[in-house]
Order: sequence, then C-alpha cells, then structure tokens
Amino acid sequence: MEKINDAIKFATDAHSGQFRKLGGLPYILHPLEVMAIAGTLTKDEDVMCAAALHDTVEDTNVTNDEIKERFGQRVAMLVSYETENKRRELPAEQTWKIRKVESIKHLEESNDIGVKILWLADKLSNVRSFYRSYITTGDAIWSNFNQKDKKEQAWYYREIYRILKPSFHNTLEFLEFEGLIKALFGKEVCDEI
Repeated sequence: MEKINDAIKFATDAHSGQFRKLGGLPYILHPLEVMAIAGTLTKDEDVMCAAALHDTVEDTNVTNDEIKERFGQRVAMLVSYETENKRRELPAEQTWKIRKVESIKHLEESNDIGVKILWLADKLSNVRSFYRSYITTGDAIWSNFNQKDKKEQAWYYREIYRILKPSFHNTLEFLEFEGLIKALFGKEVCDEI
C-alpha cells in the first residue's frame, strides 16, 4: 500500500489547481476514480499506481523519467500507454484525430492486460462524466471538447470498445462502459461490432 499511497500523493500534488472540463471538479478526482475502477479488475499494485498517475505526464510538468525513477519501469511503461503526444506547438483541435489514431494503435498493439485495464478504467470514468453532463445538456456537451463532432467522438469510443471487448466483455465494468456509450452515441456504436 505504501507505493499506492505515494502514487496518490504524487498525482494529487501534480494535478494541484487543475479542474475537469465538465463539472469543474478538482482534477485529482478523475485519477482516483480510475484507480478505484482498476482496483475492481486487478490487485496489481503497478496498475493501480499507473491509474493514479495516468494523466501526470500528459497534463502536468511531470516526465516519464520521473515516474520511472520514483515508481519503476513497469509503472512508467503503463503511464506511457495512457500518454498522448499532444504536439503542443499546434492547436489541439488540429491534432485530435492524429493523437487518437496513435493512441488506439498503441492500445491495439499491447499484449499487457494492465494497459487494457487502465484504458477501460480511464474511459469508463470519462463516459460516466460525459453522461452526467449529457443528461442536462444533451449534444451541447461536445462543445466542451477539442473535438466537437459527436460522430468523431463516437468513432473513437467505438474503436476502444472493439479493442477492449474480447478481454472484458463479461465484466461489470465493460458492461457499464457499453451501456454508457450506447446512451451517449446510440446503440449502433456497439451493434456495428
């Protein structure tokens, strides 16, 4: 538990002052939720640490080398699978599709179940948040994101669904993920697969 507690503290410090796009909640609540979801799928300490740390490299000044030095090679590798190349020199709207295609390719190429657990936990946390907002704002929710086209968002989540389904189709976490993306994008998003 010491390593997990250290990861929680490290992530809390790294995300200090950050807030989620939807709902304005402190950002750290998302990594903690991702860690809680991952903990229902595995007891692997490295996966749970990576869940807490999964956005630190992408969204703060933390480097992957810092993660490796403090938490080890496997945690750093797991975090790297959750880290997009943001291409900060370009507007995020222009790079959205490139980043998502790269991320999906990395997920598809990984044989590490820990990587897949992280992805499911992260995306389930995200769609929970999306759905809470969707209930009150409908499709206006997409105006909050770099990719405002609902069809592109549906494409992204359909690809994640397709890749994760073989590993998790009979888990409660995946069934919840499936139900939420059907509610957000229409049942055909999942029925096509």
